[in-house]
Amino acid sequence: MDLTNKRVCVVGAGLSGIAATTLLVKKDANVVIFDSKKKDKDEIISLLGDIDLNKVRVCFDQFPIDELKDIDLFVMSPGVPLEQPYLEESKKYNIPIWGEIELAFQCSKGKVIAITGTNGKTTTTSLVGEIMKNYYSDVFVVGNIGIPYTSIALQTTDDSIIVAEISSYQIETTDTFKPVASAVLNITPDHLMRHKTVDNYAWVKEQISKNQDKDSVVVYNYDDNYTRNMANRSKCKVLFFSMKEKLENGVYLDGDTLVLSIEGNQTNVCKVSDIRLFGTHNIENVMAAIALSVSMNVPLLNILDTIKQFKDVEHRTEFVKELKGVKFYNDSKATNPDSAIKGISSMSSPTILIGGGQDKKLPNAYDEWAKLFPEKVKQLVLFGETKHNIAETARNIGFNDIVLVDTLEEAVKTSYSFATDGDVVLLSPACASWDMFKSFEERGTLFKQYVNELE
Repeated sequence: MDLTNKRVCVVGAGLSGIAATTLLVKKDANVVIFDSKKKDKDEIISLLGDIDLNKVRVCFDQFPIDELKDIDLFVMSPGVPLEQPYLEESKKYNIPIWGEIELAFQCSKGKVIAITGTNGKTTTTSLVGEIMKNYYSDVFVVGNIGIPYTSIALQTTDDSIIVAEISSYQIETTDTFKPVASAVLNITPDHLMRHKTVDNYAWVKEQISKNQDKDSVVVYNYDDNYTRNMANRSKCKVLFFSMKEKLENGVYLDGDTLVLSIEGNQTNVCKVSDIRLFGTHNIENVMAAIALSVSMNVPLLNILDTIKQFKDVEHRTEFVKELKGVKFYNDSKATNPDSAIKGISSMSSPTILIGGGQDKKLPNAYDEWAKLFPEKVKQLVLFGETKHNIAETARNIGFNDIVLVDTLEEAVKTSYSFATDGDVVLLSPACASWDMFKSFEERGTLFKQYVNELE
């Protein structure tokens, strides 16, 4: 779409909404920013930087429904659900609804590697980004990882490689988005307040490859029933990764060795000991990254060199410090029980576990996580909206070493009071952060601050 003089409504004035607005104005569109929550127009305008502000108008509270007939395009921020009355009304006027990812894709050049899944997206995206940077000269790492795709779209060239972490919310509002390589890492229940069922959620994730063709590649987890079955519907070349099975096409674990197999021809890539990341889940992330990188024609020696140097990303089983023999780890990115299972499973020492946060309304959410408590957890310290629910689940299986607190700072101090030399204190909430924090990043950053303030 030629955006010149088009009237575009950007819904949501967060990070992606501001980046989308900036891009649209640079493409000579006229923008209406609508945000039902934010109230400070001057604050929003101040974030827009050096663009023509005559092309921007900000609306609050109620959507200007009488202006629908004049709107040419909606650009939705991922945090805004699509069940909005004005979007339903907009169907009368056949107004396209894009997300920030679709807008960026239509305004950018280069090749896109797109990565989704319930868990492991950020680590895999970061690793693939580093592998690409160590081989290609023009690489951008964007998306749900915290850098809006629209913020770099106009900097891209035909030679650019864009590595994008894509959430289910972002996939919902894609249209022509077409990666040259994509991955769905796994599917476990998450975001059901928006997607209603796990099947719906999985279907949305699968759409990351809907526009790919036989000249492109999609990477799936062979050990996950949802993603393995997606391969049956794929229109492009499929590579799998597996911890359990030897594969004809893909990357698998054979003893302590990661093996690449292409049409049955096997090549050893690296040893598990070469990987500097905690936990078996990170072996899966590395295998997915290898498959994606091979599909982008990166030599195995370059891939191995990056794997050996790569450390885990911030807020994902991130080592904070050791104090009097007690090690502190920040796993704030564990925003669902499955991710928290991976976090606690990676700990080999007696662990004081800090959990709790916003309730995602997942059915029997904490049952599988709680089963690990008797074996792995020395003391459970809970805070946030879900603390009573998690405590009840733990007590139902006979685990009673539980303390309830009101704040994260109190959780840190309480955890340290229970810890002795050789113990671990792990923040791995199994819940979203929005009951008390702006994001899991803020939660993790504050955790590190409170740890560093301990005497």
